[in-house]
Amino acid sequence: MRVVALHRDVIVFISRVWQTTCTAVRGGEEAFLVDSPVYPDELDALPAVLEQAGFPIAGLLATHADWDHLLGRLAFPDAALGCAESTSRRLLEEPGAAARELRRFDEQHYVERAAPLRLGAVQALPVPGRLSIGADHELELYPADGHTADGTAIWIPWAVALVCGDYLSPVEIPMISEGGSASAYAASLERLRGLLDRAESVIPGHGAPLTRAQAREILMEDAAYLEALARDGIDAVLPPGRRSARQRGIHAENAVRAGATPPRR
Repeated sequence: MRVVALHRDVIVFISRVWQTTCTAVRGGEEAFLVDSPVYPDELDALPAVLEQAGFPIAGLLATHADWDHLLGRLAFPDAALGCAESTSRRLLEEPGAAARELRRFDEQHYVERAAPLRLGAVQALPVPGRLSIGADHELELYPADGHTADGTAIWIPWAVALVCGDYLSPVEIPMISEGGSASAYAASLERLRGLLDRAESVIPGHGAPLTRAQAREILMEDAAYLEALARDGIDAVLPPGRRSARQRGIHAENAVRAGATPPRR
């Protein structure tokens, strides 16, 4: 796991698998943990690292309900989990799904954990909206659906940083998961475009933090890819630097879900 001190109040942890990111944000005497790394040793390391850095974790936040972003409870079992109303609804509609997906991953990769995943009580947060952190700070919450049926982007005003969930990834093409849609994904990119005008740092759900210029370039590539997906289906050209076998597999699934799979020319 890599650790990046992005700002005196923002620390980013990058998991060894899928480069899944986990962001600790501090406001005064309180801190929240957004999303999670994946492997047990990474989760085990979080409490000590954050305590040493002076980040007293008061709660957990999830950008969306995909299982690899929900593992913070394994590191902080007593912390409350907050998420958008859309994410809370998805968790209620898919009871136990995250735990089952985690078990499937662990079995496939021979991973052993000390305890199963239990999400416990989930606090639904209004999005768009604001969330107080500490006595004098607020996080801004924005809808970011399309990758899935749910999703939240989190703006950290005093750090001039954006946590955008599974968007603007330098390592992964736009992924249209079950419940998501290409049109909603494109709409989320447009909302993120406005936030990028203010951002100095952007933290994607997968991949290292980005500068504003890097994030803008990825946004343009992703928007162009979605347009090509709608027009050309399976023949759409993937963004530069994201054309591995794994990304081609994601693209094939995208083409099916987008309902645009004309025969190859």
